[in-house]
Amino acid sequence: MSWTEIVIEIARDHAEALSDALMEVGALSVSVEDADEGTDAERPLFGEPGMEPKEAAWEHSRVVALTEQDADQAAIVAAAAGQIKLAAVPKFTLRKVEEQDWVRLTQSQFAPIHIGKNIWVVPSWHEAPDPDALILELDPGLAFGTGSHPTTRLCMEWLEAHPAPGKTVLDYGCGSGILAMVAKKLGAQQVAGVDIDPQAIESARDNSVRNQCEVEYFLPDTFAQSAYANQRFDAVVANILSSPLKLMAPMLSGRVAEGGTLTLSGVLARQAEEVAAAYAPFIKLGVWAEQDGWVALHGRLGSDTVPPARDA
Repeated sequence: MSWTEIVIEIARDHAEALSDALMEVGALSVSVEDADEGTDAERPLFGEPGMEPKEAAWEHSRVVALTEQDADQAAIVAAAAGQIKLAAVPKFTLRKVEEQDWVRLTQSQFAPIHIGKNIWVVPSWHEAPDPDALILELDPGLAFGTGSHPTTRLCMEWLEAHPAPGKTVLDYGCGSGILAMVAKKLGAQQVAGVDIDPQAIESARDNSVRNQCEVEYFLPDTFAQSAYANQRFDAVVANILSSPLKLMAPMLSGRVAEGGTLTLSGVLARQAEEVAAAYAPFIKLGVWAEQDGWVALHGRLGSDTVPPARDA
């Protein structure tokens, strides 16, 4: 079976409304893309909690609607335009979509990822490039953390550079559990992960079983009532975003054992000073490393000096 895509380039103000209208008048699915993707004008679209973009669209957007091959695409576009009262029916192009093995196609887009010196994140359908490396079998899923994002990579590289054999580690905002599993595979004796998303907790538990990593995962409420309720950890890692990290400064700092380390990521380079300032009453943080505009901050509880950055 084949399908046909309707491709419409349109201004941000109409992209979201047009997408909804296309679904209502017969499109099977609709997506919005950056029409400037791959050019110097391409812009990322993201926001922190409470500061999300008002519209899920770009200044110059491309709306792509999937329809059945024998549908009347011109009528669908005209009906959608009329529904949102556009002054004119927008111009559009058509693309034929052939039947494919969508599972195999999706899998082909995710290759093993090499991180740091000796870490590989390998989807289940691939062979590990280096069987002697630290291997994490991890499929892309709904929980954040596959090693592809700079913030995750920074934390993984920090853990590799500062292993904690025989020690305790807390991964706060654990997502897929990738950081907790790295810590465990590097020799940590006791590792716990916390996340506010029940689906992330379920995913992290499944991933840890698959990778033979003994890690305990909790929602915040159950963590506060667990055996870890009053425990301080030798290393605390939190890969979240700057706004919640600032709010959690007293709590996260209070989870670090005397002489232990705190590592934060999910912080843009321009936000580093304000995040460090939020933690200054508890622990002195400095930038350890930067990738693609994101930084990892780190510090040691009880130290009066800002720790040095990673050597280039």
